[in-house]
Amino acid sequence: QVQLVESGGGLVQPGGSLRLSCAASGRIFSINAMGWYRQAPGKERELVASITSGGNTNYADSVKGRFTISRDNAANTVYLQMSSLKPEDTAVYYCKADLLEAVPDISRRIYWGQGTQVTVSS
Repeated sequence: QVQLVESGGGLVQPGGSLRLSCAASGRIFSINAMGWYRQAPGKERELVASITSGGNTNYADSVKGRFTISRDNAANTVYLQMSSLKPEDTAVYYCKADLLEAVPDISRRIYWGQGTQVTVSS
């Protein structure tokens, strides 16, 4: 089993910054890609940003230039630095990991974190 533990959400004023972290632990053989998704009330979950093991990144158009995704491969951790936050960024943010799990054979799995609330409001 693999666990993804997110942290760093909270309440911030428009224009402010937050940094989200997501640490993966468990029987991990390797992690291919990690990413952040978000889901606002009444809306579908959407991709915010993703990063491969080689460092290639992908961003939603709505966050380009404001958010930065990074990862520490040795620590199996992904970060999302969010700046110039807007009220429309308010959502529950979820971490996703596309990985190879070593239980008992090496198998590809997708895991999600429990979500962390980000609220942008004055």
